[in-house]
Amino acid sequence: MASKRQTVEIEGRSLQLSNLDKVLYPEAGFTKGQVIDYYANVAPALLPHLAGRQLTLKRYPDGVEGKFFYEKNCPKHRPDWMRTVAVEARNRTVNFCVIEDLPGLVWTQNMASLELHTSLHMAETPLEPASLVFDLDPGPPAGIRECCEVALELRALLGQVGLETFAKTSGSKGLQFYAPLHSGATYDATKGLAKAFAELLAEKRPKLVVAQMKKELRKGKVFIDWSQNDEHKTTVCVYSLRAKEQPSASTPVTWEEVEAGAAGKGLAFTSREVIERVEEHGDLFAPVAELEQELPTL
Repeated sequence: MASKRQTVEIEGRSLQLSNLDKVLYPEAGFTKGQVIDYYANVAPALLPHLAGRQLTLKRYPDGVEGKFFYEKNCPKHRPDWMRTVAVEARNRTVNFCVIEDLPGLVWTQNMASLELHTSLHMAETPLEPASLVFDLDPGPPAGIRECCEVALELRALLGQVGLETFAKTSGSKGLQFYAPLHSGATYDATKGLAKAFAELLAEKRPKLVVAQMKKELRKGKVFIDWSQNDEHKTTVCVYSLRAKEQPSASTPVTWEEVEAGAAGKGLAFTSREVIERVEEHGDLFAPVAELEQELPTL
């Protein structure tokens, strides 16, 4: 079957798009064209969180029900204007894409790169995490309510050492929150601090929190994944779609919404709802890209 192609002009760049009517989310009937439209609409909020960062693409060429693969090396068929950064990783060089404008973002989605995963550091300073991050992963029957409860307690602990934090849904079942740094911290320091806080809360709330990675310990509890604070790890980018039944996205939320979540209100947003939130509130995650904070010494 021949591919349906069309050439578009975006911000002075010529892009060839294909198969825009291909359904990538079968349950929702959500097409590649709608995926591209979503990313184009949230681009003003999303691009500051991609700019200057090495990007791993999680591609779903046959949609969310098909096979997927991670692509770290920026594809060789990339446009000649695409910026890349060479990173030495485990005895090999990886040339990552760096997406900093709308044409580049649309190009990633023409390849059905539904999920965008970024490192915590900037490409030019690979040993300096720009944020301290906690990834809260609930073990059923625990869910988003328990994640919100844990997030509020962690927020209070971090507030005691002077760190302001910002929360977002994972777009899946969990919650993530960040303490922006941009102050030359090291991964040894951020990972050590994250682990210390996770273990402290696990000791304080043993029926709710687990800080160990063993999956058999997570049933009915929230695992605080402190190990994400690592130069080799990536985290789904804010505003990225997720490959679920419905086109949900990793969405910034206010602490008032987290409090409501702890009281039982759901925290899940469709692509349309995310666009509406950006239109109404702007980028609630903007401080994460720019706020400078010193990492405390415990």
